[in-house]
Amino acid sequence: MKKKVKGAVIVEPRKVEVQEFPYPKLEEGSMLMKMEMSGICGTDKHSYKGEDRLYAGTERETTVNYPIIPGHENVGIIAEVTREGKKNLEFYGQELKEGDRVVMCCDTICGKCYECRHSFGYTWCKNFQTYGLTISCKEYPHLFGGWAEYMYIIPGVFIYKVPDGLPPELAVFTELMANTYCLDKAKEFFSMPGEGFASMDTVLIQGVGPLGLLNAAKARILGAGDIIAIDKSKFRLEMAKKFGTDYIIDASETTGEERIKAVKDLTKGRGPDVIVDCVGTPEIFLEGLEMLSNGGLFIEEGAYTETGTVPISPHRHILAKSARIIGMANHPIWGYYPSMQLVQKYSKVFPFEKFVTHKYKIDDAEEAIKKSMDLDSMKVVITP
Repeated sequence: MKKKVKGAVIVEPRKVEVQEFPYPKLEEGSMLMKMEMSGICGTDKHSYKGEDRLYAGTERETTVNYPIIPGHENVGIIAEVTREGKKNLEFYGQELKEGDRVVMCCDTICGKCYECRHSFGYTWCKNFQTYGLTISCKEYPHLFGGWAEYMYIIPGVFIYKVPDGLPPELAVFTELMANTYCLDKAKEFFSMPGEGFASMDTVLIQGVGPLGLLNAAKARILGAGDIIAIDKSKFRLEMAKKFGTDYIIDASETTGEERIKAVKDLTKGRGPDVIVDCVGTPEIFLEGLEMLSNGGLFIEEGAYTETGTVPISPHRHILAKSARIIGMANHPIWGYYPSMQLVQKYSKVFPFEKFVTHKYKIDDAEEAIKKSMDLDSMKVVITP
């Protein structure tokens, strides 16, 4: 049996170390996953830079619990699973076995607080924990993130079997794809007077990194008309064209005023019906509100950590436009398997195989984080 497990650890902001941990013994109801691939998420970049306040200003405010093994976009093979784990960990009640390829929901909830009993829990649960962010690797069994050879799955984590034929390079962004359910939510708001997300509506994606790119694909699947993408990366904008986008605007070559005018021109002066902000900076949020059409719907999905504030006019930006603003802090737990099915179904329509652009070993995790911040990357992953 393997005696030591290697993992990449963010010890403190801007300091990554490769460490070894003891091979764990499983408690009843748990599982050990041999990692195949773990994606670098925007929150991992924030953690590395020390932007570590999550849900700031709310009663659930927390910080990244350094030292951590990052990695919450994970796919791997079951190496060991206990008797109770076989029966209880899979989301749909399927029995698990060693050798199954699986993905996991990165958040754990108590299932007992008011928020868990009256909603889907995430991320309002009073006792939630997130793999790779809020669970430190300081205490045994240590392996609570995907940037390691193995990951320890505690009882209560939701596990999902990967459909046959779906490779790790596509399964690894399941958690990210589940976040695009914000657009399914937008569909709920549609009414005949024109509110919400109707077929052939214009959709604007602010920031077409990994999250924005998948939102562009999802918008196309859900029947969007014109899709506009804004980013400062020429590489990402070119890739956005292959994922359903009709028009691109290079933020590195335009001012905010020029972008607002360009979007207005593309929409005959109206502005987009739906905007999804995947950048998460206050200035871009305000810029999006300026662009939004009357009665338009704005989805804020990128501001996962506190990066500052910006003044807005409740009258001008919200009331006068009858704007609908949705904050989408997470994803539905039932969205994982359908997201994998969706990727598999549309793999001949969109070049999902090009989504992972760079792979790094655990020993090179810090280099991988830095590459994920470069403008010539899309999804960067860690492999053992």
